[in-house]
Amino acid sequence: MRRIGMVAAGIAVALSLAACGGTGAGGANGGGTPAATGSAGATGGTAAGAGALVGVAMPTQTSERWINDGNAVKSALEKDGYKVDLKYANDDIPTQTQQLDAMITEGAKLLIIASIDGTALTSQLENAASKGIKVIAYDRLINGTPNVDFYTTFDNYAVGVAQANALLYGLGLTDKDGKAKTDAPKGPFNIEVFAGSPDDNNAKFFFNGGMDTLKPFIANGTLVIKSGQTSFDQVAILRWSQDGAQQRMENLLTSTYTGGAKLAGVLSPFDGLSRGIITALQGVGMGPTLDKGLPVVTGQDAEIASVKLINDGVQSSTIFKDTRTLAAQAVKVAEAFLAGNTPEANDTKTYNNGVKVVPTYLLPVVTVYKEDIQKQLIDSKYYTAAQVAAGVA
Repeated sequence: MRRIGMVAAGIAVALSLAACGGTGAGGANGGGTPAATGSAGATGGTAAGAGALVGVAMPTQTSERWINDGNAVKSALEKDGYKVDLKYANDDIPTQTQQLDAMITEGAKLLIIASIDGTALTSQLENAASKGIKVIAYDRLINGTPNVDFYTTFDNYAVGVAQANALLYGLGLTDKDGKAKTDAPKGPFNIEVFAGSPDDNNAKFFFNGGMDTLKPFIANGTLVIKSGQTSFDQVAILRWSQDGAQQRMENLLTSTYTGGAKLAGVLSPFDGLSRGIITALQGVGMGPTLDKGLPVVTGQDAEIASVKLINDGVQSSTIFKDTRTLAAQAVKVAEAFLAGNTPEANDTKTYNNGVKVVPTYLLPVVTVYKEDIQKQLIDSKYYTAAQVAAGVA
C-alpha cells in the first residue's frame, strides 16, 4: 500500500454544513458535518482571476461527504475572491448535465465536477472546451473524453488496500500495517464482499485494491467467500444505496448463512453501505456489537453516524478521507488554471479515462479504528467529541 505524506496546510477552509444521512444502523437519519475549519494546499487573498465564476457540480446531498465537499470548495473559492455556482444533482444524470449546461451559459471560467456517471458528460465537456473552460474532475474520474484537464482525488486503490487490511486486522490475521501474524487463527473464515456503484470509476479501484489484498488469504483457504459472489458486477451496489446494501446482505444471509454457517466479516467500501449491512446482520440476531458476535464490517468516508458505530463497538473501521484537503487541492489546481499555469500533478500514469491519461493529484487516506477517533477526527477538529457521541453533527 502506497503511503503518501499529508498535504501541507495553506488556507483555512470554513465548513458550515447541513446534516444528511441514511437510516438503519447508525441512528435516525444519520448525517453530520465536520465541526470546524481545516486547511491545505491553496493560497488565499490574491488569486489570479479573482471575481471569475467557477461552476461546482456535486452528485448528491444524500451522502454527507458530498455536502462537506461542496461547501468546502465553495468556501475556499469565495475566500479567494471567486464567484461560485454550487449545484447538487440528487444522483440524477439529466439534472447534472442541465446544471453544467447552465453554468457554461452563465459564463463559468472553470468547472469542478464530481460526476454521477463518469461517461455521461461528453457533450457538456465538448462545449466547455470550445469556450476555453478548463475542467477538473473532482474525486471521480470523467471517462471517454479528451476534455478533462485534471483530476484531484484520494489514492483510491490504496483505499481498497486499507479496507482489506482493516478486515484482516479485525479478523486477527494481520497487524494494523497488514503484516501477517505468526500466531494468527487458522480459519477458515467466511466473508462476503461488496462494491460501490458501477457507474463510479472509483468503485473499481476500491474493489481491485481490496480483492488484490485478500487474494493470498483466499488462495490458501484462510478466507472463504461462501456465496461464491466474487466479481465486481455481482457485488456492486448501484448509486451506493444503503437500502440496496441491506437488501443484498439480507439475501445473502437467507441463501448462504442458514443451518449454522457463520459469517466472520464483510468488506464494505462505504459507510452508508456498511450501515445497511449492519442493519441486516443485527436483524437476524447477530451482535449487537463486535464483542458479542457481530461480524467485522469495514467502511469509508468517516460519516458521523458510522463514527459513532465505531466508537460504540459496532462497525469495525472506516477510511478517513479529509475532504478539507481535497477541497483545498482542487482550489489550488483551479487557481493555477485561471492564472494560465499548469497545475502540479503527482501521478501522470495511473488514471487513463479511455481517451487520455489525466494528470492527477493524489491525496492520502487514514484508517480509523475506535482508538484512532480522538487523534484523527476530534483533535483535527473534523468532529467534536459531542458529535461523535451523538452520531449527528
